[in-house]
Amino acid sequence: NSFITRTNTCGELRSAHVGQEVTLYGWIQYQRQGLFLVLRDFQGLTQIIIPQDEAHAQVKKLLSNAPVESVVRVTGIVTARPPGQENPKMPTGDIEVKAETAEVLNSCKKLPFEIKDFIKKSEALRMQYRYLDLRSFQLQYNLRLRSQIVMRMREYLCNLHGFVDVETPTLFKRTPGGAKEFLVPSREAGKFYCLPQSPQQFKQLLMVGGLDRYFQVARCYRDEGSRPDRQPEFTQIDIEMSFVDQAGIQRLIEGLLQYSWPEERGSITTPFPSMTYEEALANYGTDKPDTRFGMKIVDIGDFLRRSDIQFVQDALSYPRGTVKAICIPRGVRYLKNRDLESLKESAKSQFNQEIVEIICRPDGSLKSLLTKFLGEKQQSELIHALNMQVDDVVLLAAGEHKQVCSALGSLRLETADLLEAAGLVLRDPTAFHFLWVVDFPLFLPKEENPTELESAHHPFTAPHPSDTSLLYSDPTKVRSQHYDLVLNGHEVGGGSIRIHSAEQQRFVLEKVLKEDSEVLSHLLEALEFGAPPHGGIALGLDRLISLIVDAPSIRDVIAFPKSFRGRDLMGNAPDYVTPEELEPYHVQVSWPLAEKEAKKN
Repeated sequence: NSFITRTNTCGELRSAHVGQEVTLYGWIQYQRQGLFLVLRDFQGLTQIIIPQDEAHAQVKKLLSNAPVESVVRVTGIVTARPPGQENPKMPTGDIEVKAETAEVLNSCKKLPFEIKDFIKKSEALRMQYRYLDLRSFQLQYNLRLRSQIVMRMREYLCNLHGFVDVETPTLFKRTPGGAKEFLVPSREAGKFYCLPQSPQQFKQLLMVGGLDRYFQVARCYRDEGSRPDRQPEFTQIDIEMSFVDQAGIQRLIEGLLQYSWPEERGSITTPFPSMTYEEALANYGTDKPDTRFGMKIVDIGDFLRRSDIQFVQDALSYPRGTVKAICIPRGVRYLKNRDLESLKESAKSQFNQEIVEIICRPDGSLKSLLTKFLGEKQQSELIHALNMQVDDVVLLAAGEHKQVCSALGSLRLETADLLEAAGLVLRDPTAFHFLWVVDFPLFLPKEENPTELESAHHPFTAPHPSDTSLLYSDPTKVRSQHYDLVLNGHEVGGGSIRIHSAEQQRFVLEKVLKEDSEVLSHLLEALEFGAPPHGGIALGLDRLISLIVDAPSIRDVIAFPKSFRGRDLMGNAPDYVTPEELEPYHVQVSWPLAEKEAKKN
């Protein structure tokens, strides 16, 4: 308050201030019959009593007629509320301010929606009038908490651990592999900049430059099109260190999160548990497991190998064939027939995977298409293997290992949603389960051409020390020094130990990934000038904050987000430019195509 003319904020007046003259500034949140109003600013609410006597007729007229959300200045005396009229739900609920003078600084026209958290607004309307949406308590809370967490992260990294905050360029060049990048035309004909999808190359070059410890709150850009809950521009806490191993990076991040974690969300326990990629896939069907609840995938291949079930035998005859299942607790009680059909249809449409259900009846017997192939002893063994109880439902899948695991992992999450919608609490919304996933494959077959390989993480990730020789003989079997940080089933960070040998980096680019290494000649050359061993990580700040505040979308923790289709609905961007404006960049637009896009939008 020493910088401005108000004496107090609307959230700080208490009984100790009774008798003081104060000047408050804020927005009118509510006004009742010309008797009182509630004034709001960034810190809270204060009730203002509108004077009724003739001497203050002008003040009464001004405050009674001012529309809701108008900005006003009020000067008055702090008084205790009459006995019985205190409001324990308001921090300022023991006092009110009797207005002596007032001024409407800016009147508010008719609002497109009410500024109240419980009022339903369409997301498009919220984004069109984002500056009004920002006045809501929830968005104010989210953005202020985000700021506090980032500030604590800076303290931990820079003040306690000697990291250097470095801003890296936004205009750069294309990076092989990874997500699509936004192009920015230049004044040189045919030449374009790219907006970096991360500062990856720059942070490695900073290690070559001897900075040892780098950190940045980095803006990143990915042209990923219409993907739900993704943003074309996003923020990550970007970190790189020299002379570090995987365990060192993990300890640093655990300490960073513990130091910056908001008190109101409880404490987090370190070290975080760790799981290999293969374990995550086998037990949860995904590389980002939600470990807040059970329903793990169970391998029953060995048990059913002795059965006469044809599709089971067919599946097990393949090299990577398997039979697995998940057990849904009290599924009969909480799931309807249409829910089970929907789950089976989901597995079929998304993964081309058939699902067979098994139900445990009240008498303990099993109901399934499979029971006629299983004797009583085998059925009893199956119940024991899956730990089935009365009213449980088992979903069974047979086929190729990764396909089966992925299908059951997806069904596990869909089932959890259905059970919770029906009233069974599986996932504690106040719990935060962190998990490291490690030992990822270094390369994966390309979806569009499985005979070719692509980097599972990015092309700068170092192979696992035990698998280095396989890089040159059988790259498909190489594990990487890549690690992901998962929180409640969401990836919130990813990093790796980097390749610091120019020879090895060139081999990966040219021989394994079949990329043109010339694009990265600057990095390859830098690695030849005494590059130290180094590694790093990036935390997705938007995702992390959205999970901490339990926001339904990352858009709720970003001040000015883009829409689902990557548009700024408030400023109407992207927008057309004239041919004259494009001329210096040697770019021409196919206008009929642009007009088609305009109609489509």
